[in-house]
Amino acid sequence: MGSEYISAVQYFYNRVSDKSMHHLNYHHLYYFYLVAREGSIAKAAKLLHVTPQTVSGQLSTFENQLGYALFDRINKRLYLNARGKVTYQYASEIFHKGNQLAEILNNSDEVNTKEFVIGITNGIPKVLFYDFVHGTMRKFANVRFVIREDSFDGLLKELAINAVDFIVADRGIAPGTQVNANSYFLGESSLSFFAKQPLSANQRFPDCLNHMPLLMQGNTSGIRHALSSWLATEQLYPKIVAEFDDSALLKLFGSENFGVFCAPSAIAEHVEKQYDVHCIGKSEALSERYYAITGKSRAEYTLSEHIIGSAKEIFSN
Repeated sequence: MGSEYISAVQYFYNRVSDKSMHHLNYHHLYYFYLVAREGSIAKAAKLLHVTPQTVSGQLSTFENQLGYALFDRINKRLYLNARGKVTYQYASEIFHKGNQLAEILNNSDEVNTKEFVIGITNGIPKVLFYDFVHGTMRKFANVRFVIREDSFDGLLKELAINAVDFIVADRGIAPGTQVNANSYFLGESSLSFFAKQPLSANQRFPDCLNHMPLLMQGNTSGIRHALSSWLATEQLYPKIVAEFDDSALLKLFGSENFGVFCAPSAIAEHVEKQYDVHCIGKSEALSERYYAITGKSRAEYTLSEHIIGSAKEIFSN
């Protein structure tokens, strides 16, 4: 994204927040939006059932109100300039939200349903996440829960713009992170190693991992670097055959005998039953930590508090 575009974003914010600009005329903004979307004044006029002269006049008024041109006019054609692209981006979001609002207001069930969006990072075991939240979902049956999976950084960005209410992650917020949020430590679990076949009588853990095929967590996982360091410290050199960002996919390949893999000891029994594998050993030196991250707003405090309490109770047992 070019510096011109970024400068235009900042300029747009400054203009909108300028006290001299009393309010944004959304009627003019809508005319601009249609012209930009359709690519011409004539097409926008046809949609609006007005003359092209009317649209052109409204567009000029809007640009004069803002204090800058939104289009470059070349050979009688309109091309969005940097400021125009920023304005069009925001206009698209505004009118999209407006359409959503109209649909919601026309549906009484939607109006009476509260939404709570939970983000889960890719490496969090799904069964553990289920244990964290299912009690809250049953207790607050009037709430619609939306579950989204993404990278840690991606979810933090969503939290920053209030698109996500609550995050379950394998790390907390690092000092200096420019996100207005709270981080709560939920608990931790040692890691166990699983294989399709049990160890033979002459095999011992962890030495058995030497030269074994290993399925590894991807770089987005909080445990990846700790696992690599532990293997180096123990002077173990397994053959890494694949890396996975998705923990469920990693276990699925493990169940098909593609290699050994590790998972939290807290869900060892579930992993053995679900994936038909055997626990071949556990390392107390390795652990995975779990965190809840919430925005500073207390609007969803009750739901967040209930999930955090449920999660902490699991690790205290």
